[in-house]
Amino acid sequence: MQGANLSAVTEFILIGFSTFPHLQLMFFLLFLLMYLFTLLGNVLIMATIWSERSLHTPMYLFLCALSISEVFYTFAVIPRMLADLLSTDRYISFTACASQMFFSFMFGFTHSFLLTVMGYDRYVAICHPLRYNVLMSPRGCACLVAWSWVGGSVMGLVVTSAIFQLTFCGSNVIHYFGCHVLPLLKLACGDNVSTVAMGVDLVCITAMLGCCLLILLSYAFIVATILRIPSAEGRHKAFSTCASHLTVVVVHYSFASIIYLKPKIPQSLEGDTLMGITYTVLTPFLSPIIFSLRNKELKNAMKKTFLSMLYPEKM
Repeated sequence: MQGANLSAVTEFILIGFSTFPHLQLMFFLLFLLMYLFTLLGNVLIMATIWSERSLHTPMYLFLCALSISEVFYTFAVIPRMLADLLSTDRYISFTACASQMFFSFMFGFTHSFLLTVMGYDRYVAICHPLRYNVLMSPRGCACLVAWSWVGGSVMGLVVTSAIFQLTFCGSNVIHYFGCHVLPLLKLACGDNVSTVAMGVDLVCITAMLGCCLLILLSYAFIVATILRIPSAEGRHKAFSTCASHLTVVVVHYSFASIIYLKPKIPQSLEGDTLMGITYTVLTPFLSPIIFSLRNKELKNAMKKTFLSMLYPEKM
């Protein structure tokens, strides 16, 4: 497929897994199981928070919103990836490619913004406990969640519109398993490609580092406050409320940095694909595990909800 201008491009070809021909069935089964577990874990978290009145607090409201964004993010990318692993027809239309990029960036950045909001929630709870109910009122929490989704939508729109206003010419083969920025930039031509690439990089990295710095700032105040608590038991109890969030933040930003901060040097298709999988499949898979295992209150409530779903007559 060649096109002299944007309108001439009607479809792309995704070949991210073409270098693993003998492993595609194994990848399909592995990623399918991880995807189903991710869905189950997040749905169970949402159902638990919805049904347990004791969890109707700002911290768990944000966690519920985080689970929703994670479900939508994985739905934007993984089903198509699974279908391509079993198919030889890996064409994706121009519109579908743009839609996938928009929704993946939208929900991905919504996830980052919600993690930042959750860091602020822990900061207020530990550093300003007497003002917590005022600062984290139901209306205030709803606004923070809404602005996180608005921010994610703006990021998705900015990135997608910047990439898809470019002219694509030559090959239409995307050396990746999805419609991501860097593989599409390699297919674009024109004098403005480098400018668009720098602009998209600047926007994404600024947003990601901004969220990361705000979280670090929140935890700097949290640690300073915890260290002033006289009893070891009090310090442990205060830090335990942050442990699951902090762990997810480390996992999320570690894998995100692999995608957005890696040097722009020539790399093998296998390397790009495997690095992309860590952020697209592995991170959402680990998130519900971390929250459910490191939060005792949520773990017990989830166990109760799961058992009530299995044996409703006994509950």
